[in-house]
This record gives sequence, structure tokens and C-alpha cells, in this order.
Amino acid sequence: RSNPFQPSLLRDSVRRYLQLPAEQTVLILHAKVAQKSYGNEKRFFCPPPCVYLSGPGWKLKQEQIKARDLGEAGFRVCGYMGLDSMSSSLMETQKLSFEEQPDAKGFSCAKALYISDTDKRKHFRLVLKLFFSNGQEIGTFHSKLIKVISKPSQKKQSLKNTDLCISSGSKVSLFNRLRSQTVSTRYLSVEGGAFIASARQWAAFTLHLADERCSRSEFPLREGYIRYGSVVQLVCTATGVTLPPLIIRKVMKQYAMLDVDEPISQLHKCAFQFQGSDRMYLCLSTEKVIQFQASPCPKEANRELLNDGSCWTIISTETVEYTFSESLACVREPVSPVPLIAALQLTGGGDVAMLEVQGEYFHAHLKVWFGDVEAETMYRSPKSLVCVVPDVSAFGSDWRWLRYPITVPLLLIRDDGLIYSSSFTFTYTPEQSCIPGQQVLSDVPQDSDKLLDSIHQEFTRTNFHLFMQT
Repeated sequence: RSNPFQPSLLRDSVRRYLQLPAEQTVLILHAKVAQKSYGNEKRFFCPPPCVYLSGPGWKLKQEQIKARDLGEAGFRVCGYMGLDSMSSSLMETQKLSFEEQPDAKGFSCAKALYISDTDKRKHFRLVLKLFFSNGQEIGTFHSKLIKVISKPSQKKQSLKNTDLCISSGSKVSLFNRLRSQTVSTRYLSVEGGAFIASARQWAAFTLHLADERCSRSEFPLREGYIRYGSVVQLVCTATGVTLPPLIIRKVMKQYAMLDVDEPISQLHKCAFQFQGSDRMYLCLSTEKVIQFQASPCPKEANRELLNDGSCWTIISTETVEYTFSESLACVREPVSPVPLIAALQLTGGGDVAMLEVQGEYFHAHLKVWFGDVEAETMYRSPKSLVCVVPDVSAFGSDWRWLRYPITVPLLLIRDDGLIYSSSFTFTYTPEQSCIPGQQVLSDVPQDSDKLLDSIHQEFTRTNFHLFMQT
């Protein structure tokens, strides 16, 4: 790829992007484990992998296609999803058609994907290929690793083998199948600020382990693995809507087991009892989420009889998000591979500080930018880029008078002007070297070159701090 921009023009374009980002985001939601199919039986992935398209950049792209007289039909996004070991044959993948939701996001899901017993891998990834309906390729996007299991474990889980255990703070999906029928599957979801049971879409929930000795208003969170009998809280990752504190119970033959204390495993049947209630459980009724009162078991006091709607299957989920912007140019090449930043590592100091950007899908055509300032970048591997941290003076003449931290967004920009944003920022923190009790000069004389030099040296000796925006 050749860079079509002069450095000054590129910097001006980046500044415009920072003021009004026209981003395109591809979000893939999928389960963390997949049950293998055997023989002719097809065990479709549950919950089904979902794809969401969001951001104002999609609308901008539509306007660009319209300007080329391709019409509305040329903008429609379509795609295919399959497993990463599959060939390019479309017969082995599932076609995706995106529909626009009330929140303007495009949505689609792959309901008929499965992994057969002829595939001997322990892990795999999903591959998503997106196109415009005029044939222009958007890019190829991968899910996170998915673990293959033969069936849900019926044994008591050991914390020595934590692959299948569910930890506090992890994301889960909950679904219900009446009479074990696939067509009756309902997923716990959130719509209009309320919990619902949806046959189409599912939500990822952060499962927090709580201190059961505290009241609901306090609800401090704890670390560790989730065990049956624990008090937990479910928080929707997309909306932040939460359920009251719940006690998670193991389900066996439609009974809630009150005396079981063992780690929860993937694809286990469980029930959620409202803390402090009289045997009230989280339950679905068609598409509504209600409370159901369980019946005590007269022969065994450690069991309570549930109905079908109160028995949920729990599974861990993953989310991977790819964000890019074509606002600088009309990019004809695919946007992939879209780099993902996972961590930053700072080394050195003084006049030269080096920043290692760690992640996935890096290549030699990327440059690291600190806000609107390009950094000298060296490609190390698909998982690592190294760059020289620009001096704070590169951000303009006003740096001389600043006595507080400067925070700039971290960007990756491809040679052809394609921008990949990230949730990471970089902060320059000046050293506070003023002597206590010393009066700070309010006015700086015009001939104060020595003072300016000393401030410059102070900034080049700066302490660098990195943090990730949540």
C-alpha cells in the first residue's frame, strides 16, 4: 500500500477524525464452549453466534456508494460465517442477512453452525466475512477461541481444572428449553430496560459473586469461582440493567438442590432464587420474565420442585469488537486484518521512551499515533509493535505552560489512511519539582529562554502512565 497523504494533510485529517469520529464497529458475540455433534445429529451452537454493526461510519459509507450511482441496494451488508478450518465453499458456511434494529444497529446471527465429530480439534475460531451487496469486500473477522466439549460434565468440578468453571466477573448467557425442545429455546435478554425471554436475540450478562452478609444496597463484589449456593448478581453488559441479588441453585430432574456446594460448570442446569424471598425463582412465561414460587419437597427438605420455566442452562460467552474508520479516504481494499490492542508496555525514559503495543493482527503497514502525532513505529511480530514515544512538545506550543497531565488517544493508522481506534490512551504526567513554599511565577518574561529550557527538560524526564478506559 502506498500512502496517498502528505504528512500535514494526514495530520489535519486525523484531527478532523478526533473531533468527529466516523467509526464502523463489528461486534461478535459467541459462546466460550461448543458441544460436538456426533453422527448425523447436529448440535447447533447455543446461544447462536451474533454479529452487530454499529457506528456512524456505515451511514457515511452508504452515502459514498450512493454518490457512485450504485443505489441503495449496493450498500446492503451481507456476510458468511463458518469455522476457521473450513474451505472457502459457501456450502460449509452460513449466510448472514443484516436487519436494522430500533437503535440503528445492524443485527444478524448464525443459527445453524455446528462442529462435527470428524473435526478432532480441541479449540477453533469462527470466521466472519463481510461484503457489500455490490460485491465489494469489507473484511474478514475472527472470534476468540472456542473450546470443544463432548457433553456437559456431570461430575463435580475441581478447581484444579478451571477450564469449565465460571469465575466471578465473567460474562454468561442463560437460555431455557421447555421439554428440552430446540424450537422452544428462549434466551434471557433486555429490551426497553426490562428483562425478557427472547427467541431471537440473547444478551451477555456479567455474573458477579457477592458478599451474602451484606444488604442489597451495599452489594460489594468478590473474586473467585461461582459455586452453587452463592449469592450473585446478573448485570447486562450492553445496558447495565441488573437483577436483584440471587442465590444460584443446582437443578437435578427439575428440583432445586439447596445443599449443593460445588463449582458451576459450563452448560449446567441451574435456577436463580431471589435472596430473602419465600422460594421465589427467576422464571420465564412465553416472552415475559416473572417470579415463580417453588413447591417444597415433603420427603426431602433440601429440595424444591420447580417448573420448566425456572430451569436455565448457563454458558460462558466471549465478545470481540473490531473498530475502524474510512473517513480519511475511500478505501477500496479490505479493512482486515483489523488490529486489536491488548496491552501496553513502556520501557526506557529520559529523552527516549519506547512503547511496546501488544495484541493481535498487527502488520508492517501500521503506524502508532498519539492523538494527532505520528510515532516512529517498528513492526516486531503479528502480536507486537514498538514505537518511540513522541515528546510532549509535538502537541503544540501550549505545552510550555501546562502543569497538569496530558492524555491523548492511541490510534493505529494503515498506510492508506485507514484508522483503527482503541480504548487505550497515553498520559504524559509532568514531575512536580517546585520547592514547597516557593512562589510560582504568574508572568513569564519574554527573555526567559532558560526557564523554558528547564520546563522542556522537566517534560522529557516525565513519568509516563498508561491506563485503559473502561
